[in-house]
Amino acid sequence: MAAKLRPGNVHSADGWDDVLLPVIDRYRAQGQTVVVRADAAFALPTLSEALERRGVSYAIRLPANDVLERAIEDLLTRPRGRPSHAPLVRYRSFSYQAASWDRPRRVIAKIEHPLGELFPRVGFIVTTLTGTNRAVVLFAEQWINEGKAATHWTRLSCHRFRANEVRLLLGVIAYNLANLLRRLILPLAIQSWPLTSLQQRLFKTGGRLIRDARNFIL
Repeated sequence: MAAKLRPGNVHSADGWDDVLLPVIDRYRAQGQTVVVRADAAFALPTLSEALERRGVSYAIRLPANDVLERAIEDLLTRPRGRPSHAPLVRYRSFSYQAASWDRPRRVIAKIEHPLGELFPRVGFIVTTLTGTNRAVVLFAEQWINEGKAATHWTRLSCHRFRANEVRLLLGVIAYNLANLLRRLILPLAIQSWPLTSLQQRLFKTGGRLIRDARNFIL
């Protein structure tokens, strides 16, 4: 819908309103439902309040702090017994109000104990969504990784800022084209595949290049 590359010497959320709010207002004017997902750099009171005024639901990651970690202290220890090979994942939902917030909001914690790791992986999400803890966390974690892994949004290694900006926009266009293909053309059985799986199992096939005096034949 929109993409903007900012210089590296500004805050990650710098200029969020100029990018996000016009997109939201445009789609709401068309009668469509908009839900926002954002990383912890966007956990700003001004952003949450702007979304709430527009009736837009959101799920935004929160930086960890002592108050949040005390709310899940009993879940940070792995249960007794032999651990399974699959990671142990637990969730907890509770009400929390930061000092800069005007009211309490729902926060969901995800505590994951991977096999062979001493400490758990912990993440917090502030949300206005009413779904189950697992469903909200899944919404907050999916899709953004597809852009990074499948179309390499963050692979910006050119020397000039403008060149990197063009690479970012090309990555977004590639993601939209692939997502359109997935939604409109693919059979139902594989529509849920991530873009990386489609690349490896559908598009990335072996080929042979034959060269003669006048032609290259693939």
